[in-house]
Amino acid sequence: MGFFDKTVAASLKFVPRPLVRRVARQYIAGDTLADAVAEAKRLNASGCMVTMDLLGEDTRNIEQTEVATTTYLEMLDTIAREGLDANVSVKPSGIGQTFGEEVFLGHMRTILAKAKEHGNFVRMDMEDSNTTDRTLSAYRALRGEGWDNTGVVLQSMLTRTPADLEAIRPLGPSIRLCKGIYQEPPDRAWQSYEDVNKAFLGLLRAGLSDRGVYLGIATHDDPILHGAEALIAELGLSRDQYEFQMLLGVRPEVRDALVAKGHRVRVYVPWGEDWYAYSVRRLKENPKFAGYITREVLTDPRRLFGEGGDR
Repeated sequence: MGFFDKTVAASLKFVPRPLVRRVARQYIAGDTLADAVAEAKRLNASGCMVTMDLLGEDTRNIEQTEVATTTYLEMLDTIAREGLDANVSVKPSGIGQTFGEEVFLGHMRTILAKAKEHGNFVRMDMEDSNTTDRTLSAYRALRGEGWDNTGVVLQSMLTRTPADLEAIRPLGPSIRLCKGIYQEPPDRAWQSYEDVNKAFLGLLRAGLSDRGVYLGIATHDDPILHGAEALIAELGLSRDQYEFQMLLGVRPEVRDALVAKGHRVRVYVPWGEDWYAYSVRRLKENPKFAGYITREVLTDPRRLFGEGGDR
């Protein structure tokens, strides 16, 4: 990774929003639910499952959480009506976690009831480490109430995650295991690429070795992908005991290769008008891509808005 790419990634907050949108288009289905449905249909046709995610977090008032909750209900109805192989992922701060556990749990129960009506599933996303305890507490509470159609996310970069996995293991959880993308301090998180990968592989072995745990292996990194495939073969797992999970627009050739090998693959499909924060995180994660497109725009500024003046 060159100095220019790193500089672009570190300076994204100063980049005009239209440029960020242009660079990040490959990561987002679009502004509307119809855009997400169209993308889900394309992915289903290519052999992939889908998780739909409504972009938007840190809602500022109760009314916004209610609007988001209603949109999730619409998503679940639409998935059923369109016959999609898709579930949904919910950001806790988007449906009221900031306003207290009961607000958040109330909205989650409403969404889970709709999902159960359709025989579907809801993943509770994990945000920064300040919310980890609250999100895991809510997950345990919902499972204790009998909601078995929900899962959670664990992040290998957090040093606490092995203990969190052990704590929820008795629930027979469905876990999306990812690295984590939030900036975390050294006293809470591994800081180096090598340490985060090592932690991921250790958690992967612990999770896959327990047949009561269902793991979504969320990664695009070759060392983890190869390690996961080797472990799956070593443990003799059948394809219904795990799945690989990837982000829309990231390494589609690797995604297609996993499908061709017979693995179940799920693609995370974000959509919505609140695309900016998600896009910046994705681009910081992929500085080479950000630098490449920025070079194009510097060469020809007209590319900032695309051929049709799209903003």
